[in-house]
Amino acid sequence: MSEKTGAAQATTRNQGTGPARGGIVLIALILASGVANLNLSIANVALPSIGEAFDASQTALNLVAVGFSLGLAGSVLYLGAIGDRYGRKLMLVIGLSLSIPAALMAAFAPSVELLFLARVVGGVAAGMAYPTTLALIAALWTGPKRVAAIALWSGLGGAIAALGPLASGFLLSIADWGSVFLMTPPLAAITLVLVILVVPAKVNEGTEPVDNLGGVLSIVLVVSLVLGINFAAVPGAQLFSAVLGGVAVLAGVGFVFRQRRARNPLYDLHVAGRRTFWVAAVAGTVVFGSLMGAMYVGQLFLQNVLGYTALEAGASILPAAVLMTASAPLSSRLVIRFGARPVFLLGFSSCLLAFLTMYLFWDVGASYLPVGVGYALIGLGVGLAGPPASRSLTDSVPVRRAGMASGTSDLQRDLGGSVMQSLLGAILTAGYASAIAKSVASAPASVQSEVTTSIQAQLQKSFDGAISIAKQYPEYADGIVKAARDSFLHGADWAYASGMAFMIVGAIVALVFYPRREREHELLRQYAATDEPEAVRVVEPG
Repeated sequence: MSEKTGAAQATTRNQGTGPARGGIVLIALILASGVANLNLSIANVALPSIGEAFDASQTALNLVAVGFSLGLAGSVLYLGAIGDRYGRKLMLVIGLSLSIPAALMAAFAPSVELLFLARVVGGVAAGMAYPTTLALIAALWTGPKRVAAIALWSGLGGAIAALGPLASGFLLSIADWGSVFLMTPPLAAITLVLVILVVPAKVNEGTEPVDNLGGVLSIVLVVSLVLGINFAAVPGAQLFSAVLGGVAVLAGVGFVFRQRRARNPLYDLHVAGRRTFWVAAVAGTVVFGSLMGAMYVGQLFLQNVLGYTALEAGASILPAAVLMTASAPLSSRLVIRFGARPVFLLGFSSCLLAFLTMYLFWDVGASYLPVGVGYALIGLGVGLAGPPASRSLTDSVPVRRAGMASGTSDLQRDLGGSVMQSLLGAILTAGYASAIAKSVASAPASVQSEVTTSIQAQLQKSFDGAISIAKQYPEYADGIVKAARDSFLHGADWAYASGMAFMIVGAIVALVFYPRREREHELLRQYAATDEPEAVRVVEPG
């Protein structure tokens, strides 16, 4: 071999490899992930309008907010494994196709219950499509090119999620709440055509049977966990919540037992035990969950407390989208130079400062400055921590299990989003209900005599419920509205404080357990040597 040929091959190894027409393939995969990311956030801005239209409780609004991520998180591991076995492109096409009727079902839902169901169906459709995108990136790109591709996928995908509320706000300024769900069909249709034309049909897909029992247990585990959290704060529903919690524990034990005994496990616990895998999974879950939780509580705060219109509330998130997009490429360079650990810590620190800003400065009469700063810090934190989390997952598994890495990456966003929105929503609901009950108890006797049990239940149900009561009793309207706002702020402060606690725990986990740069690279080399070498088999479209 000549010196020139050897140098060229060494350069290729150093730079990594990518597929033919790599740019347009990456665009197609980012747009496909964008369909899922858009649906994660578009409902948040419309929640006050949905609550008013259906006279929905705060718990019902929580479920609408998490319905999509619930369907996605519950199905993503199982559907990702099916894609690994039967064809990732096929699952991507089916998922994009199903997302169109699911969005139409949500847009024209006649009740809040059917709206929640439509959101779950849309999440399952995304569970077919979304894990495929990162699995294909992991299989088609290698080395630094893979790091750069993942950074673009993570940053632009997250930015689409953050821009969703802006587009939703605009639509709500000219149409009703159902219009926000009509953004998905045209984007999904365009992406579907592009995927069919340019994405490779077969990339290192396996031949092993799918662990169907493990898949069912994973669905039961995630669904019961998220629903149990949501109903924990509902008066009279504690027993139901406890039963769901028990089901989640049993499903979790059964899932672990099954994965240890299955010949071809859905989720390889040996691989999941690798430090660069499980710590990245925890870090990503916490940081992506913080974004969704902050956006959820923040939208309610801006519209209910500060009186922002839907468009103004949606536009307020722009700093998060801008910083997320701008910091993702920087994150990939920092990871290559310093390793993932310090970048994780930077991301957690930024998110911690974001929740601290919300706790201290998001109050009645607050200017936009602290709002913009809070969202900017969240966007910066997710933009920094997201790429190393996804990259660590994909680099820690063999290519044949790319679906496991991509499924875990999706769980970071979706289970993290579901759990954090559910936790912060439940904390917000409990704090609000507690504060409004104290307000009623401290009211003058003449007022208390008019507060029947049904009126108090309506006041405690949600902020919109209190506003509805205020309209029925105009002589007490000012006091009711003030009490509702103060009570909402009380619950929101509980949520922000919880967000800070999650960031501290996540940072401690990353600091203590994630290896330093040299050890990280050593471990990744060991994993690559341990996993069987595989040639990348690609079948181009057509």
